[in-house]
This record gives sequence, structure tokens and C-alpha cells, in this order.
Amino acid sequence: MILDQVKLGPVSVSRMIIGGNPFSGFSHQTTEKDKEMCRYFTTRRIKETLRQAESLGVNTHLGRADHHIMRMLLEYWDEGGGIQWIAQTCPEVGDIPRGIQNGINGGARACFIHGGVMDFRFSQNDLDDIPAAIAMIKDAGLAAGIAGHNPQVFEWAEDRLDVDFYMCSYYNSANRDKSAELKTGMAEWFRAEDRERMGALIQKLNKPVIHYKVMGAGRNAPEEALWFVAQHLRPQDAVCIGIYPHHKPNMLQENITLLQACLAKAGKLPGAAAE
Repeated sequence: MILDQVKLGPVSVSRMIIGGNPFSGFSHQTTEKDKEMCRYFTTRRIKETLRQAESLGVNTHLGRADHHIMRMLLEYWDEGGGIQWIAQTCPEVGDIPRGIQNGINGGARACFIHGGVMDFRFSQNDLDDIPAAIAMIKDAGLAAGIAGHNPQVFEWAEDRLDVDFYMCSYYNSANRDKSAELKTGMAEWFRAEDRERMGALIQKLNKPVIHYKVMGAGRNAPEEALWFVAQHLRPQDAVCIGIYPHHKPNMLQENITLLQACLAKAGKLPGAAAE
């Protein structure tokens, strides 16, 4: 299968990127589901999933800059895997510069500041060091970005940050005013009005966007979710989707096929006209 690619600064990424939350046990559902994912996704199974992704035309994995993911990727690459890595800083590992340095040391091609951190920093009016963090990423030759769940984060960033891309969550799904971390069991919500608001904002942003949390962490029917993506995905944008194939081994291929069909229907594939 051939997926078209988009540019995030100097990096070319497949239109669909495979996400890493399930690999690290972040189900955004229940504590029990978090543990189930952790038990399922052994290092062997994660590497099998990445090999399958590459065989289907996915050239990029978006994952946390923690020791678990970095060690797994080192093994994967040493075994001949070629998927490239977009590193996400993660607050429980350390501060923003530590997360960025992990990405640099671990061989990432791009790095972005964690969405919960950006939401929390915005709520506290504590953003003065973010431009320097972006510069640190770019000075190392990586594409640089920020993530967020609160649309106001991107409105703030538009005229203030020299980023290569944004990571825009469809759902502003938790209260990040008191903590940047989403701890297991923490209350979350997935509201249709939040998705509509972010979808509309994306159309106005000046940088490429990676759309994420598009399935509502398993709450949305794939057909409906990916049709919404297709309607809001711009030519310069990509979509990040995490999978949990424990009970559905063909989930990755089915998602890619469905995404391609929705993009074709919306006239968003090269050479395609909207139906």
C-alpha cells in the first residue's frame, strides 16, 4: 500500500502516523484497560505492530521520549526496522529540556512539547521558556512542534513560536489547570462541540497539523471518525492513530483502508475528486 506524504519542516511523514499511547498503557478509558494494554504490548508485540505499519506504507511512529520506547526503538532499528520517530516530551520523565534531549539522543527526527504541559503552562501563564525549547529542538536538526488539547494554546502560538508543526487534539478531554500529567483513573470527557471547535480552528492555522485523538480513544465509530478527519484534513496535514489489535488483529490495515477511502471520497487524495 502506498500512502502519500506531507512535510513537517525537513521531515517527510506518511499521511497516517502510528501513535504510541496504547504501547505505553494510556487507554484514556479505565485503569483496568491501561493495565490490559501494558500486558498485551510486550516489546515483541510493539515491534511486530511497527513492522506491520511499515509494510502498509506508514513511515512514522509518534511515541513518548521515555526509556521504554527508546529502548524498544533501538532494538527495532538494530533489527532492520526503518520507521522514523517523532518524540513526545513526557512530564513524568523530567522537564521540557530533558524530554527534548531524550528525543535527540534517541534518534528522533522530530520532537514536540507534550500537550498536557502546553495546556498547563497556558493556564498558568508560564510560557516564557517555550520559544527557547523550540529553538533547542531545531538547533539539533529536528522538526519542532507543540501539542495541545485547548484551542487557545494554538491561538497563542501562532504569532509567538517558530514551529514546524502542531499536534491538535480533537478533544479537550481533561482538566489540565492543576497538573500537566494525565494520571491513570483521572476523569476525562469527549465532547462533540470540542471536536467541532478544533476542526474549525485547524483550518485557520499557518503550520501543518497532526490531528490526534480522532477516535475519541475508542469511543467513536471508525467510519464516522475518519470521515470527520477527511473533511478537516488539509493538504499539509497528517493524522496520528494508535491501535490496540488484541481482539481485532487487522485493525491497522482496516483503519488505513478506511482512511484512504474517506480521503478519496472527500477529494483529498492526489488525483481524486470529491464525490
